[in-house]
Amino acid sequence: MSRLLRAGIIVLFVASCSGGVSKAPRNLDNACSIVKQRPAYLKAMKRTQRKWDVPVHVQMAIIYQESKFIGNNRTPMKYVLGVLPMGRQSSAYGYAQALDATWKEYQRSEGGRGAKRDNIRDATDFIGWYMSQSYEDLGIPLSDARNQYLAYHDGRGGYARGTYRSKPWLLKVANQVAERSETYRRQLEGCSRR
Repeated sequence: MSRLLRAGIIVLFVASCSGGVSKAPRNLDNACSIVKQRPAYLKAMKRTQRKWDVPVHVQMAIIYQESKFIGNNRTPMKYVLGVLPMGRQSSAYGYAQALDATWKEYQRSEGGRGAKRDNIRDATDFIGWYMSQSYEDLGIPLSDARNQYLAYHDGRGGYARGTYRSKPWLLKVANQVAERSETYRRQLEGCSRR
């Protein structure tokens, strides 16, 4: 086989594996930079805020934590003996890292069969739907990024049982989500004045 043909096959193989990679915006620590690069993100989040009352900065902090704004993000593969792939750690996928079963519940309730986890509008609507349920079922304020994240991560049942209390790493992550949410809130106020 010629070098050129081999190179062509390798390029086609690598391209086929990428599956339309969704790149994250640059400088994820700056909310103004994110919305400037991806105005559709802000439009989707404002739409979700109007519909579900979940603040934009809370949505942004959740998406940052779950997917780093990568629309086709998946959980890592599990391997046996370090080489044999055994599937993904979970079915979480997309901007919101929604699990298959929870996404199907959302589709039945709100999103319709055409809703996609790698679509920012659908992902933010899912977050709004999920968090409004957490507010109704558990009384967690929609602006409380920390506790909303705990219920989002462990599920509403897990949150109600307090499963997060035995997970110091998760409590640390939830605190980081709350800090990022507050940082994004301040930044968004500032960038709207520019």
